[in-house]
Amino acid sequence: MSVTIKDIAKLANVSHTTVSRALNNSPLINEETKSKIKAIAKQLRYVPNYNAKNLVLHKSNNIGLFFSSISQGTSPSFFFEIVSGINSVISKNYNLVVRGIDDYRDFSTINDKSFDGIILMSQSDSDNGFIYHVMDNKIPLVVLDRNVAEESIVNILSDDAEGAFKAVKYLIENGHSDIAIIEGEKEFKSSKERKNGFIKALIDYKIPVNGDYIISGDYHMKSGYYGMKKLLKLSKVPTAVFCSNDDMAIGAIKAINDSKFRSPEDISIIGFDDIDFCEYSTPSLTTIKRPMKKISMLGCEKLLKLLGKKDLQGEKIYIKTELCIRESVRKIN
Repeated sequence: MSVTIKDIAKLANVSHTTVSRALNNSPLINEETKSKIKAIAKQLRYVPNYNAKNLVLHKSNNIGLFFSSISQGTSPSFFFEIVSGINSVISKNYNLVVRGIDDYRDFSTINDKSFDGIILMSQSDSDNGFIYHVMDNKIPLVVLDRNVAEESIVNILSDDAEGAFKAVKYLIENGHSDIAIIEGEKEFKSSKERKNGFIKALIDYKIPVNGDYIISGDYHMKSGYYGMKKLLKLSKVPTAVFCSNDDMAIGAIKAINDSKFRSPEDISIIGFDDIDFCEYSTPSLTTIKRPMKKISMLGCEKLLKLLGKKDLQGEKIYIKTELCIRESVRKIN
């Protein structure tokens, strides 16, 4: 059987409360008694029962990382960026629990006993019910990626519409006017923001919006591949395509190279996110850098500071996007 606090208390001839306080360095216990109790605990190879301790302290040592959905619309590269960013910051004293909101029929198991804090990678307005549940249960919360109206929440995001505008502006500056878009997951806020940025750039530069050049996608490579196949069948094939993320852009390049066309010689491609693979695709991908790893790391740092605080202060932080020029966009006359 494992050694308990009561075993140490008998040998030290003190109460088990005194042992508990001594092992937790309480100032209520004098140094001589502390040293004696710690020596006995070491000799007996006492290991604290963290589960029992956490029940008393109302802690779980779990940090929740929630996505709107893991199976629908969350690309593997995006998922990896977020998880690796948070995992690089999270303390060794915490366990990282990764789930999709759509995995739950109800949120009754999500409470302050199961999670010390939650980071939400919010991709849809439908997450609001989850957000209010977490707030009602007084669980420290940081929301990434989507602008939320609640002033009491720490909210970290990038300006997707501005980033998409930069991408299309760069294509126009390189002589392109027949510009298509392969959209992301329809229900995701990021997809709508990027489409808005795309259309605004065309309007601002007095380029007609062509309905045939607006293609549905879902943020996965396969949808980029088949979306590009649709564009290649048009009587007037676009000279440039803005893909709403890099995974779809890589799929689109594959579709072009499988056809009679070539990229960027015939069709230029620009992506969004700047995942690690962009530098190593052929051609290397010009894209909008949305530093999701940086955003997720900052989100985790903010959450760790919130833990244990009774008064949770909200904050809204914007991380700027950046154009990364590589080889996939060709200048035309």
